[in-house]
Amino acid sequence: MVKIPSPRRLFRSRSKSTVGGIGGVDMCAMVAEHERIEWEVRPGGMLVQKRRGPDDDAVVEAILVKVCTAGGAWQHDVSIDATATFGELKVLLSLATGLWPREQRLLYRGRERDDGDHLHMAGVQDKDKVLLLEDPAVTERKLRSTTLAQLMGVPCHSFIQV
Repeated sequence: MVKIPSPRRLFRSRSKSTVGGIGGVDMCAMVAEHERIEWEVRPGGMLVQKRRGPDDDAVVEAILVKVCTAGGAWQHDVSIDATATFGELKVLLSLATGLWPREQRLLYRGRERDDGDHLHMAGVQDKDKVLLLEDPAVTERKLRSTTLAQLMGVPCHSFIQV
């Protein structure tokens, strides 16, 4: 890695910008002192500005989301990153409710949100409410399977007597 203080020092002009007339301060030198740009050489030999790593970024903000069920009987407080998706919220809710993520529907501000939608892009803020519904198709399938299981449990009578 090559450290170069500033691109301004690479390409100096002949005229210096000064502040305060005679005996003023060199503006390029002032800017160069505060702007330390780190440079790196890529494998192809190209000199580029060094990228910031994930450790350099600010701490991701965590928000508290109140999730209510359709009947209003259950309420879950979930702490999740502000940049998470609704799919990630469904995974956290599956641990608390026992419903698979594909069996859940999340409504925020009256609209169903897809799994790929991000919370911060939808406008979810700290202590906002999200409504959790069970998918009606899944409840219908469960109802059918229970009725079929009950019917299979009843013994069949033969109509023909030998």
